Amino acid sequence: MNVVFTVTDKHGRRITDMKQGDFRVVDDNKPPELIRSFHAETNLPLQVGLLIDASNSVRDRFKFEQESAIEFLNQTVHPHKDQAFVVGFDVTPEVTQDFTDDTEKLAHGVHELHPGGGTALFDALYFACRDKLLKAPKSETVRRAIILLSDGDDNQSHVTREEAIEMAQRAEAVVYTISTNVSGTKGPGDKVLDRIADATGGRPFHPFQIRDVANAFAEIQDELRSQYAIAYKPANLKADGHYRTIEIVPNDPKNFRVRARRGWYAPTTAQ
Repeated sequence: MNVVFTVTDKHGRRITDMKQGDFRVVDDNKPPELIRSFHAETNLPLQVGLLIDASNSVRDRFKFEQESAIEFLNQTVHPHKDQAFVVGFDVTPEVTQDFTDDTEKLAHGVHELHPGGGTALFDALYFACRDKLLKAPKSETVRRAIILLSDGDDNQSHVTREEAIEMAQRAEAVVYTISTNVSGTKGPGDKVLDRIADATGGRPFHPFQIRDVANAFAEIQDELRSQYAIAYKPANLKADGHYRTIEIVPNDPKNFRVRARRGWYAPTTAQ
């Protein structure tokens, strides 16, 4: 079992110099049978999906968000090492650029997006995790992330929010959400985005000022390069497909906070 996680102090600043002995792992309420490895990873290979809400509700600052997303991809995706793809969604998700390490192609994929139609956010997240990330070749230590730009107001999906979260957990994808709600107050859609980010070990961003969108992307880029990875053998693992909770608990919980996905699904056949 591999878990990538982030540690911050009580002021929200990232801590990057902690050791394996500074944490304990609890899987399904039990300590693991064995810790296989622990790394402070600054440079894991990335598989990143950029999901951009192209529904009518986000029209206001769409161009600026496109430019911020392109800048993020240019800064984040390293040739021959990282892979990213771009999906725009309104009623249906559309892959405008499949997995590539070519930032020019990715930029073109972002420019291909045009606003219009309703919002099927959960369907898009489910699709990106099931049909893109889960089907991509995966090494032991690849870092999977989805960056989701949306106002969170889903009115068209066939799957539920929790089904989309479950698929993200199965794909071992951390979801970072960037809200496109500019009303100045958090709406119901923002709470949806918070839930998705929290359940997968990501972070929600609520950039009420347009310039804060670029800052959110910069924060995500920094975080993707400054995380810990732990691999362990769970105790009494059964191939029963059950959901198992994960907790990574710092020895000094007053001063340090760990952000990781909340759980995973046991395999259904012995692995």
